[in-house]
Amino acid sequence: RDDFRGRCALWAAEASADDTAGADDTAGAAQPATGKSRAAAGWLADLQRGAALADDNPAYELETPIVYNEALDGVTVADEIKLLVIGDNPGKDEQLAKNRRYLVGQAGKLGAGFFRSNPALGVDFRKNALILNKTPIHTAKTKQLAWIAKNGGERFARLFSETQAWMAERTVGLARELGCGIWLVGYGELRERGLFAEYAGALSRAAGAHAAADGPVGPSAPPSPPIGPKILLFQHFSMNRFSIDLKERYNPAEDLETNLERIGLLHRREILGW
Repeated sequence: RDDFRGRCALWAAEASADDTAGADDTAGAAQPATGKSRAAAGWLADLQRGAALADDNPAYELETPIVYNEALDGVTVADEIKLLVIGDNPGKDEQLAKNRRYLVGQAGKLGAGFFRSNPALGVDFRKNALILNKTPIHTAKTKQLAWIAKNGGERFARLFSETQAWMAERTVGLARELGCGIWLVGYGELRERGLFAEYAGALSRAAGAHAAADGPVGPSAPPSPPIGPKILLFQHFSMNRFSIDLKERYNPAEDLETNLERIGLLHRREILGW
């Protein structure tokens, strides 16, 4: 947690280290819990605003270009963490100074509702799950990262790559330490040419995965597991895609947990190849 907070502060300082921002205007680097928020300044914030404008996104107050998940500050050694849930990147609600927490918008509400409706899984979304992202770099919509990548030059490319690799490696390490599994919700951009291809590669390396297991995917012939935590891939919670996919692939002869593992492994093999 402290490492992640410090890393986000360094990335935020780097994102505002130009003539448009002074030393006290780092892009949410300190992420103060109190005090009046200010509009973010710096080269990354300029790109984020440009991406939103190019996408005809309604205007909003950009406050935190690099978002550390402050929900982690409330976790204690007495808490039972059963699952790491990995989203894409912080959106409009997540970057607000009053929030600075992951999956607090509509997608997060759908995710919390799923676990609340299925108590047999034994997971309270806000108590037993830690929520991380593939990158802490904010955009109003994930697809806007493509516009920033196209227009941000080498400076953004380096930052974007570094955040993904760091998050993937440390997420796998955290899951090992806690002895829990990982759910990646939202996998379309993990493909070879996707926005989060760097994350996918770093995750595979960190998990010690073996590429391309032989044989068909299914309950009778599952792909070879990686070394380390159980990693499952799912559709995103947003727009009910997770629930729709689960319903379409659900086998009534299996319990919910078995269905989830089968579907998550199937998507992992399809996207990551192991």
